[in-house]
Amino acid sequence: MKIIISSNSDLPIYLQIVNQIKDEILSGKINENEMLPSMRALAKELGISFITTKRSYEELEKQGLINTIPGKGCFVSAFNKEIVFEAKMREIEEKLEEAIYLSNMIGITKEQLILTLESLYEGE
Repeated sequence: MKIIISSNSDLPIYLQIVNQIKDEILSGKINENEMLPSMRALAKELGISFITTKRSYEELEKQGLINTIPGKGCFVSAFNKEIVFEAKMREIEEKLEEAIYLSNMIGITKEQLILTLESLYEGE
C-alpha cells in the first residue's frame, strides 16, 4: 500500500491517510480481511507521529471500513457494497449539483455542460 502525504493539501494528514486507505478498500485494491500495516510501522514509513496514524485508523474503524483486533492488528472489514455505492452516488450527485449551479452562474447551457462532462469522461 502506497500512501502519499502532501504538505500542500488543505486536508490534515490523518484525513489524507483515511481517504487514501478508504479509496484502496473501496476500489478492491485492499481486500476484505486483509491486514493493514501496524500504526507504528505506517507512522515510521510516512515519517509522521504514531498519534496521527492512530487517529486515521480510528476514523476508518468509525466508518466501518476496518476492525482492530487487540494484539493482532487492523483488518479490512466486510461491508455492504450497496451502502458504499449509494454513498458514492450521493457524493457524485452533490458535485454535479455544484457544477450545474456554477455553470448557471456563468451562463453555460445544459448542452455545453453535458459536452464538457462527456469530454472529461472520455479523457480528452
